[in-house]
Amino acid sequence: MLHTTIGNIGHLFIILSFVTSLISTIGYFKSVQTTDLLQQASWKRFSRFAFYIHGAAVVGVIAVLYTIIYKHYFEYHYAWSHSSKALPVYYIVSCFWEGQEGSFLLWIFWHAVLGVVLINTNKHWEAPVMAIFGAVQVFLCSMILGVVLPLIDLKIGSSPFLLMREAMPDLPVWAMKPDFIPEDGNGLNPLLQNYWMVIHPPTLFLGFATTLIPFAYAIAGLWRKEFSEWIRPALPWALVSALVLGVGIIMGGYWAYETLNFGGYWNWDPVENASFVPWLVLIAAIHCMIIYKNNEAALRTSFILVVATFILVLYSTFLNRSGILGEASVHSFTDLGLSGQLLIYMLFFLFVAVVLLIIRWKEIPSDDKEVTTYSREFWIFMGATTLCLSAFQIIAATSLPVYNKIVEGLGFVSKLAPPADAPTYYSKFQLWFGVGIAVFSGIGQAFWWRKIKKETLSKHLLTPLLLSLVLTFVAIFFTAKTQVGDFFSTPTYITLLFGGIFSIITNGSILLDIFKGNYKLSGGAVTHIGVAMMLLGILFSSGYSKVVSINNSGFAISEKDEAFTKDNDKENKENVILWLNTPSEMSDYTLTYKGVRVEGRELPEYLHPKQVELIENDFHAVALEDIVQQGKKYYSAGDTLPVFPENKFYEIDFRDKEGKITTLYPRFQINKKMGNAPSPALKHTIGGDLYTYVALAPNLEEKEWSKTENFTVALKDTFFLNDYVAVLDQVKRVDTYEGKPLGPNDAAVQATIKVMGKDFRPYEVNPVFVIKEGLVAMPSIENDEIGVRAKFTNIDPKTGQFGFAINTTQRDFIILKAIKKPLINLLWLGTFVLIIGFVMAIIRRYREFKLMRDKGF
Repeated sequence: MLHTTIGNIGHLFIILSFVTSLISTIGYFKSVQTTDLLQQASWKRFSRFAFYIHGAAVVGVIAVLYTIIYKHYFEYHYAWSHSSKALPVYYIVSCFWEGQEGSFLLWIFWHAVLGVVLINTNKHWEAPVMAIFGAVQVFLCSMILGVVLPLIDLKIGSSPFLLMREAMPDLPVWAMKPDFIPEDGNGLNPLLQNYWMVIHPPTLFLGFATTLIPFAYAIAGLWRKEFSEWIRPALPWALVSALVLGVGIIMGGYWAYETLNFGGYWNWDPVENASFVPWLVLIAAIHCMIIYKNNEAALRTSFILVVATFILVLYSTFLNRSGILGEASVHSFTDLGLSGQLLIYMLFFLFVAVVLLIIRWKEIPSDDKEVTTYSREFWIFMGATTLCLSAFQIIAATSLPVYNKIVEGLGFVSKLAPPADAPTYYSKFQLWFGVGIAVFSGIGQAFWWRKIKKETLSKHLLTPLLLSLVLTFVAIFFTAKTQVGDFFSTPTYITLLFGGIFSIITNGSILLDIFKGNYKLSGGAVTHIGVAMMLLGILFSSGYSKVVSINNSGFAISEKDEAFTKDNDKENKENVILWLNTPSEMSDYTLTYKGVRVEGRELPEYLHPKQVELIENDFHAVALEDIVQQGKKYYSAGDTLPVFPENKFYEIDFRDKEGKITTLYPRFQINKKMGNAPSPALKHTIGGDLYTYVALAPNLEEKEWSKTENFTVALKDTFFLNDYVAVLDQVKRVDTYEGKPLGPNDAAVQATIKVMGKDFRPYEVNPVFVIKEGLVAMPSIENDEIGVRAKFTNIDPKTGQFGFAINTTQRDFIILKAIKKPLINLLWLGTFVLIIGFVMAIIRRYREFKLMRDKGF
């Protein structure tokens, strides 16, 4: 039965949210424009009520869509496209925002929440700020409206409540069965089945949403000619936005680090870049807003950068969702026909902001006094300029597909291609910007807090400069001695190392001075130390990451597969082959591949495949024995348990030189609908990470067996199996079969075939011949270590000979890549320090704002 009612309710909520956001916008606009105080208050109350209804409607849309996904109503295209019955609840949450409509809805929700907060915290700015908020909500709600305007046949938005027959009307099944409902959904992208994807998108979209607040204050300031007053309420929110958006970006980096297999946390993907650029510009804007108190020249710059931040967020949305990036990004959405709406959305607010700036430009206060090299404003401006140049370089290269489209739209041909090796291309520029950011953050803080004059310059900066040089050379010597990195081969790295150390020393000394007075003022210094630590962590973990899985076997892993042969056999040289239960040497470790493991949904450890029998297309398995883990019995033999059949984990023991064993479980997800997805396993140490992933693994469920070869042998006879020497060692009677005792009239005989492997290790195959309840059973017994399947087919008591049917296949193996990531913990530790610094700065600026607000300013 089709559940159409719930979808109709959801669509009604969407229409209500759109209409009420429009009404709220008009009401707040009227409140700003009228000079009558009573009418102002009346319009404000009316608009506030409309926005509250809008927020409730948005919550209603979310509740309806989540219910459809959670209850597996696969008659709805969104639920079918992004979810399946196999997914646990916490991944069903991720399904909600995997698609365009769901992520738009998440963005709308955060705006609604923030709007309610603003309404109740700043009455003076409520009307103009909420007018901007409402206008943004009108555009966003239109993205999920999903209506077609009559007469002109124009579709506005894409509804998440489309039925399958509405979204895919050309399928022949509708002619035969109009009420057809798929048995299961398409499932969640394997790469998104990660706990970071439960929290990363909401955090990132909250970061995007918060950029609207300083933008709204800036537009409100221009609108009402309160050119400087907007800074105080906007600054705490700008800091909140920088914190949340920064954390969201870092979460995405960590997700990539532990889920994707490109060997790092940042791949300069166009969508990654498009989210990073607004953050850089926002940080520049914050610094200009801070220095405005001392130099009014920064006010105009603050307006420009705050506006640019929000417009860049809209531009990143356009890049991500318009389909314009095509194959240039693995993160981009396919075009749902919203590119025109997205472009109008961005251009509308760009037009409003630019027109207001042009009209008010001459009225905006400005200090014509020239900024000297020895002023603190100069060095903070230098830092902000470096951030903006960094952002420009990234967005310019990222936008090449956009340039191509514009040129093609003008009737010309453009074939500008994104950089083939994006990490190398961007890094050669961004390394120098990183140096500038580190150095200017140290010098800027010194000038800001110590009020340096020309006469005292050497007194304040010479000591940290010399100390930084000394520590830089000590670090170079230490890293060379420990073989962490060769700095002398890359002078750029020496400069970045010096910049990072200089920033930590300078900001650290200032931090100590501040703590002697009022520690609440130390947010900036703490934040800059965090940035410097992150730069050093990036320098070592990326600049000096080292592949340790060197293939010393003398044989190529593959001479045909381009993935291994390209770039002068790069992957053939940088991957090792591990045979099942066969120790192999790699760098400082002895590796032993122990086999494939199955992931149970509610178990603390992985399962051996022989412990369970998977039920096809059911996401469950039957326990073949009691499941006992960590001293607790979870299931009895015969019980059904939930599993993730797509996830294949490969158990690998890493034994170091001291004999300590660490077991890692890199994942290889086999997904027929969306392609295979390898994910790394990490060995964490204080000095860095060992990053490992399975580059290639055979599908053991689709083995290609040789033709059956029959052998008739007597005890101790020798024969050949799969190029191995085999001996029938013994044949004995057994009392059990498949773990259960045999009856009095049953019999079972087990043979032991000993096989000498190529590594001169003995292996065993133990086929059985069973007579049970008058029936003969000859089950096939496999040994994956040598790729042999044996069946006990005959017993001849007269001749004392025994018959066996043998098949052979490829031995079980995996191809492993391992990379050392030295001092990567500096990056993660720097992240925490950065967060602490931002929180301290937010608290300080909010208290300043609240104090002045309560005084009536």
